[in-house]
Amino acid sequence: MSLTSGYGETPVSADEADALLPNIRELLGEPVSKAAVYDLEQAIQEQASETLLTAVLDKTLTLDEMLSDYFLRDLHRRLYGDIWVWAGKFRMRELNIGVAPEQIAVELHGSLETIRYRWHHTNDWTARQLGIAAHAETVRIHPFTDGNGRTTRLLADLVFFAAQDGELLEQYDWELDKPRYIDLLRGYDMHRDPCELAAFIPVRSLGE
Repeated sequence: MSLTSGYGETPVSADEADALLPNIRELLGEPVSKAAVYDLEQAIQEQASETLLTAVLDKTLTLDEMLSDYFLRDLHRRLYGDIWVWAGKFRMRELNIGVAPEQIAVELHGSLETIRYRWHHTNDWTARQLGIAAHAETVRIHPFTDGNGRTTRLLADLVFFAAQDGELLEQYDWELDKPRYIDLLRGYDMHRDPCELAAFIPVRSLGE
């Protein structure tokens, strides 16, 4: 998912600037633009994605490891720890989305445990649906101050890769109809069934 038109030249807010690590503010210069931060985040994500995908393909990073609250926090820290002070930390503020801050740790641990157990003990989800279940459930909880979408989409990608057993791997294509995607995420919040969302999000061969 890319920047919306006109977003990039906007300076970060004062609160956002205060949450940047001092060396990043110095590196990017004042005023810090959202585009500059986005580009830096994107470069870090590309590097982290490549490293983690290689670990999945080498089987040094397993599906069970990824379906855990510990891994999600570490993933968030990998993506944002060189830029933001809140990286890898659960949010402390109440929002109009997500669960209450005091419920995040328990909800996240329990939800990912349930998803992992269901994958191992039932056969009603495909690998494509499993990755989207992990994504949608962590979006529902909304554990972090920011970066929830990027982190949970990467989690979905990695889980999807790890759950496939064929030689020709597929990956999600996240360039999609955003309003419909958000509607389906809201629907998931009510019924907790990832199938419709998984059918909506297209897939393509790895490397395309």
